[in-house]
Amino acid sequence: MTRPVLLGGRRPLQSRSAVTWFLLVWLPVLLALAVIARESTNGFSSENTSAWMRKGYEAIFGAASDEHWPVVHHHIRKTGHFLGYGSLCLALLRGWMLTWVVPLQSLSTARWRGYCVAMAIFCTMLTASFDEVHQSFLPSRTGLVTDVWLDTAGAATLVMLVSISWLRKSKTD
Repeated sequence: MTRPVLLGGRRPLQSRSAVTWFLLVWLPVLLALAVIARESTNGFSSENTSAWMRKGYEAIFGAASDEHWPVVHHHIRKTGHFLGYGSLCLALLRGWMLTWVVPLQSLSTARWRGYCVAMAIFCTMLTASFDEVHQSFLPSRTGLVTDVWLDTAGAATLVMLVSISWLRKSKTD
């Protein structure tokens, strides 16, 4: 018996209708994109996130000095980029794997996974690029190429961790 796609196998997702199938497959991606779009507004600029992030940070780790807070805040925001876009990439990977499980069934599992991984990382990089271009038009935001690199690194890292789990599972099968 083959494993389901979400565990790296080749069994397609069954659904009664095309709309239900589309929602089951792509809704996580649409939700992730909606979160990114919301976070790309003036409301999530560095100036607007500092106060509430500081409260959360200090509730968990204790007081942060005024001298060190800007550095801590910067690292929290960049960690959010890394993990947020990494999560988007995993949602995209899931979407592409479920979409291409049947059309690419003639390919080996490794090649099929490779296409899905490449498309997920490419779509994540494209989203990050559009996000930074959008932010460059907002007075309280800055569009940085380095953020695109960071976002893409987050995507590649999380996908690499999933790929390692696939390799481990294939060795135990």
